[in-house]
Amino acid sequence: MSPSDRRVVAVAAYAENRVIGDHGRIPWHIPDDFAHFKSLTLGHTLVMGRLTFDSIGRPLPGRRTIVVTRSPDWGAEGVEVVHSVPDALELAATYDGDTIVSGGTQIYAAAMPALTHQVLTEVHRVVDGDAHYPEFDLSEWRETRRVSRPDLDWVWWERTR
Repeated sequence: MSPSDRRVVAVAAYAENRVIGDHGRIPWHIPDDFAHFKSLTLGHTLVMGRLTFDSIGRPLPGRRTIVVTRSPDWGAEGVEVVHSVPDALELAATYDGDTIVSGGTQIYAAAMPALTHQVLTEVHRVVDGDAHYPEFDLSEWRETRRVSRPDLDWVWWERTR
């Protein structure tokens, strides 16, 4: 796979007010969306921040995990540690499969310029939270697919420029 064919994909679920988390937890429980996340990410490389990793508590099976942290002493079994999003994306590009950016807020925002795709779950509710999915310029993206469910929409986006 050539560098121009590499996909860097943000995968996130957010509420109508763009909330993705509240004090290290997801403020809803939708099993179908967890299964959707698993199907999108199995066999690929996850890039996430340390707080997101801590909220999960372990590396997810079937996926390589790269954790971004500013802490020079932090480490966890079964993950690779880097200290910036560009370093994470560079490392992830050396592995087969897609690079999946999986949170949190600062990681999504820092990776946004490098993203080629987004797969976003729009959760049909407003919730309180302290972490949000960043705004993105819709003129740079094309919606390629949408699957609507009563409680959510799964939306696939592809960068156009």
